[in-house]
Amino acid sequence: MAKTINEGQLEEIEVFGARVHNLRNIDLTFPREKLVVITGLSGSGKSSLAFDTIYAEGQRRYMETFSAYARNFLGNMERPDVDKITGLSPVISIEQKTTNTNPRSTVGTITEIYDFMRLLFARAGEAFSYVTGEKMIRLSDDQIIQLILEKFEKRKIILLAPVVKGRKGHYRELFETIQQMGFLKVRVDENIVDIKKGLQADRYKTHDIEIVVDRIAVTEDQKIRITESVRTALKHGKGSLMVLSEDDGLVRHFSQHLMCPTSGISYDEPAPNTFSFNSPYGACSKCNGLGTIAEIDLDSVIPDKKQTIKGGGIAPLGPQKDTWIFSQLQAIGRRYGFTLNTQIGEIPDEAINVILYGSDEVFQVNRDFNKGESGNYSLAFEGIVNFIAGQLTENSSPALKKWAQNFMQAVTCPVCKGTRLKKESLYFKIDQKNISQLANMDIMQLHDWFDGLEKD
Repeated sequence: MAKTINEGQLEEIEVFGARVHNLRNIDLTFPREKLVVITGLSGSGKSSLAFDTIYAEGQRRYMETFSAYARNFLGNMERPDVDKITGLSPVISIEQKTTNTNPRSTVGTITEIYDFMRLLFARAGEAFSYVTGEKMIRLSDDQIIQLILEKFEKRKIILLAPVVKGRKGHYRELFETIQQMGFLKVRVDENIVDIKKGLQADRYKTHDIEIVVDRIAVTEDQKIRITESVRTALKHGKGSLMVLSEDDGLVRHFSQHLMCPTSGISYDEPAPNTFSFNSPYGACSKCNGLGTIAEIDLDSVIPDKKQTIKGGGIAPLGPQKDTWIFSQLQAIGRRYGFTLNTQIGEIPDEAINVILYGSDEVFQVNRDFNKGESGNYSLAFEGIVNFIAGQLTENSSPALKKWAQNFMQAVTCPVCKGTRLKKESLYFKIDQKNISQLANMDIMQLHDWFDGLEKD
């Protein structure tokens, strides 16, 4: 009786009559469980054999082991143009190609290691204040009430509900709304004032505004009133309140959210996207999660200080032409004592600053037109650097953007210092390290760090 041999037990893979793409009826045999390299000239059929024949047939056979119901969701796979392949088992393919052109992508994000780290920090990270470095706290209503009774016992306090923090505006409508809710006073920029008709703040200044919820002496027999006032303050302060001690004028902050007990700043509840530089909830607002920003490269704007403006010393402008901007430069030269034939290195620094960054100073520009006409104009100068930067806006054409980029260079973001994340995201820590510090570790260092964490 003939002995049946399972293909998985074979030591070789045999291919007969492969005719995919530019393969011409190829037969070959190669060993299993060995590293096999396929070499040849470009176009000789290496990828057609490896991916479009062997891999495709192995994947097709694997899919055929699924039920008819499952195959409805996977679709049908065509059999490659080959007579026969033996010794083949389920296969995987790793193709060498660029998988992502996103400038925010890193090895950590592509391999999904960073995704697990984000989840870890969202669930186990400890929050610290970026102002004082203190550990952030989160209190319940009852805890807040108890702390007020303990810390301000037998003292007169004012309960405040913060409604505006560090924003500009006149807030006339806000004051009217607060008055309609039954409150009589507000604290505007640390000054308590009565709410009167027409009350408003300076619209051009930054303000902090709190509702004065209650003024009370902290005693045990006032606990019910304190409890009601605290809950009212938390409601209107969206989970936060302030206690102003009348004895010393100091303010203490309390919050149901993550909050710094000294400065009063608070963080939103952490989520995985809090630590993602691909998300607006976690990305640095300055560089949009890139870690770098484009900055004018002055060396490319003025590559040779021995050159003159007339000879093309200012690269974005080129040699002198009969254009409006060169007439403006001549006007600046008359004001600061140079001509377009002066070497740029000999032009006064004050004048160079005006040329590069502009000035509100008004210059008299003499302009000759065709047919012998001329005119005098008084206007300020925008500045070469400001003009280049202006071409990077969304309204500029692709050609102008490409031109402007010739004079730009990528520099580390001054806000996030290259970490790509918002300031708040960097102050969630595990074992005194934030997620950016871990992401910058060598993989073996990261492995050792995780091994060193407490297992509980």
